Amino acid sequence: MNEFLQIIETINFGLIILDTELKVTHWNHWMVRHSGIEANKIAGSFLFDFFPEMDNPRFKRNCNAVLSFGNFSFFSQKLHHYLFPFKPVGSFQSSMFEHMQQNCTMGPIRNDDNQITGIFLIVQDVTELASYEQKLIEMNIKDGLTGVYNRRYLQKRLDEEVQRNKRYEANLSLIMFDIDFFKKVNDTYGHQCGDAVLQSVASKTVSIIRETDCLARYGGEEFCCLLPQTDLAGASTLAERFRHTIEEQITSCQEKDIKVTISLGVSELATGDSVEILLKKADQALYQAKNSGRNRVVVASAV
Repeated sequence: MNEFLQIIETINFGLIILDTELKVTHWNHWMVRHSGIEANKIAGSFLFDFFPEMDNPRFKRNCNAVLSFGNFSFFSQKLHHYLFPFKPVGSFQSSMFEHMQQNCTMGPIRNDDNQITGIFLIVQDVTELASYEQKLIEMNIKDGLTGVYNRRYLQKRLDEEVQRNKRYEANLSLIMFDIDFFKKVNDTYGHQCGDAVLQSVASKTVSIIRETDCLARYGGEEFCCLLPQTDLAGASTLAERFRHTIEEQITSCQEKDIKVTISLGVSELATGDSVEILLKKADQALYQAKNSGRNRVVVASAV
């Protein structure tokens, strides 16, 4: 038994043993290290006294299934993210996750007579794997230079939102804009500064929109912003805010201050419109904005 205890105290995952009343009978060193709770402090206490957020129907239902039927339960990181609210460790303390990402397994403990006398819980830290998977997802849907969504993801969102519009008759608008005389920026200051301008415009625009909106780099210096639940008037107001904000912004690059403007076209999905028509109307409005002097917003005709 001593050899067994030595092993469970050195393994690189959490091991908790609960009795039939859900009181802690064993709390290994991994759990001590990540929870900050000493084993002798939590032993004999109800688990919920220390982790009240786990006192919920889902967790209790799984515990009852283990104690009553000898079932095994698995709490997947992909579905639940974590069971114990521990902080990430090492380089993941400042990562995209506020809490350690965990896979957890729950099962029965039986005595020599095959009677269930308690529950074991195994807690595995999968933050590194979850972070890697998240980065792969972002690489697939984000533009590498600006950090906003890419054209492929925009197309997916457009298809989804147009279908949602048809079902619920919700407003849906689109802003298409590009940077005026961007070639001149590259020719005058170099492509490195051109990239800095693209990043600056994208970052500033993202800071203005809602989480439900979708800003994507459409190609080159051209961007699209998809606006669910937004009518033409609301989209036009936001486009004007984009225009004014970028006009006032200064991008510093290689000890030079660069100012640019943008031209914008705004369209709204009308009854019977397709994704292609929504894009075409915004593109035509953008073309008019550039042909009529640039640094302005043109709203597509509603008909």
